[in-house]
Amino acid sequence: MPIIVPPIKCQGIKTKLIPAIKSIIDSPINGTWIEPFCGSCVVAFNLKPNKAILSDTNQHVINFYRAIQDDSITPEMVSEHLEKEGRELLEKGEQYYYYIRNRFNATQDSLDFLFLNRSCFNGIMRFNQKGQFNVPFCRKPHRFAKPYVTKIVNQVRAVRNILHSHQWIFQVADFTLTLSCSQKGDLVYVDPPYIGRHVDYFNTWTKHNEEELITVLDNLPCEFILSTWLENKYRYNSSLKENWQDKNLRMILVKHFYHVGAFEELRNPMIEALVTNRAVKS
Repeated sequence: MPIIVPPIKCQGIKTKLIPAIKSIIDSPINGTWIEPFCGSCVVAFNLKPNKAILSDTNQHVINFYRAIQDDSITPEMVSEHLEKEGRELLEKGEQYYYYIRNRFNATQDSLDFLFLNRSCFNGIMRFNQKGQFNVPFCRKPHRFAKPYVTKIVNQVRAVRNILHSHQWIFQVADFTLTLSCSQKGDLVYVDPPYIGRHVDYFNTWTKHNEEELITVLDNLPCEFILSTWLENKYRYNSSLKENWQDKNLRMILVKHFYHVGAFEELRNPMIEALVTNRAVKS
């Protein structure tokens, strides 16, 4: 089946890990699928568990998906908004992007959030210490041409169909609170900010956070899958070996590119690891 691409873009999106994650989950999820770092929700949208708790500390992502779930945002509204604001962007150029950015930081409107997310530099989602979206313009005034708007609208429609047919709860919460809800028979997927890598997606991620997550995962009443990075051209994640290698766990490695960087030479392959206490089918 083709990969479902969500309407929200963010760095480190796990689209290319979907096949490997599916290979770990070789039977129906009878309990609740729990994600404390849901981000774009690309994994959940492709696995489609019947019941899920999807959490993030980024309230803008959570508010956006809640709005689709309760029809506060519809595909038709997305089309109308992006076409209207896209015309203004084409006419007024870069200054209009910053007008929308200022408006969003004042109102936190979910449709403006989508506009910024799809017209900012390189699809980066980043906020300053005041919680304000601060990514510059992608410098493409023609960004919202009709085919591009149609693509986004179709993505919204696809996730809306999933949200309307599944029992999913979206919440703004710290990972410790989310994971405290887990019970035997649930399946936890954690994709935390990568220690030693870019951690300014919405807030910081420290060594203390990493250690706290490891402790929580060690004491879960259910199975889990963890995404983390192993190495790239320049660096190796020593934390992976220190914290996980000697435990009775399975590890799957996936090599791919992340297309984040101003120039092609800055976009290098990354080897990621999926660490799990779930039996992997042979």
